[in-house]
Amino acid sequence: MYKHPCRATEEDFQPLMDLARQSIPCNKSLFWSKTKDLVHRYTKTNRDFLTLEDTLLGYMADGLSWCGDPSSPGVNYESCPEWTECENNPSSMYWKMSSKMFAEAACGITQVMLNGSIEAGAFINNSIFGSVEVVNLNPNKVSKMQIWLMQDIDGPQSETCTGQSILKLKAILESRKISVSCEDNYRPVRLLQCTSNPGHTSCNVCS
Repeated sequence: MYKHPCRATEEDFQPLMDLARQSIPCNKSLFWSKTKDLVHRYTKTNRDFLTLEDTLLGYMADGLSWCGDPSSPGVNYESCPEWTECENNPSSMYWKMSSKMFAEAACGITQVMLNGSIEAGAFINNSIFGSVEVVNLNPNKVSKMQIWLMQDIDGPQSETCTGQSILKLKAILESRKISVSCEDNYRPVRLLQCTSNPGHTSCNVCS
């Protein structure tokens, strides 16, 4: 409160992070990038996995925008800097810290749902997944990451599991001694997409 909107620090949020820290059961961590709506539809129907937004820290701040305001009342919920405008805005600081904690808590086999319909590539180095979560996975706790590469049901199919950005992600993980598998259009998630578009050819029971 009462701080410049671009001068948030990790120290501002650390007491909350410590208070709300929680363990994640092994094999339950589900990361995501550019698949927010789909991944949360999936975790609502399949309780076997948890995203960051299914934890207390993620649930509290999901969809919120806030920043400090030097004048009264000290907090601004209406007009705050975009993440690209200043690195130390409260929202990005909060999500980076909570994402780091979520990654550090992961153990066993982890999952990530990526978007194969993005022209720039499904794996983006400077995304929170790429720049925060991947690098904070503990190879002594995490044995494997399963990539679910989902294309929009109407396309385009910009990337598959053999695409350049996926190969880059595999190389990063394998260099950290974490094994990797990848599946195009993971069937349980594809069937969830089909509930909104059951007549689509991709949703035929038999090819």
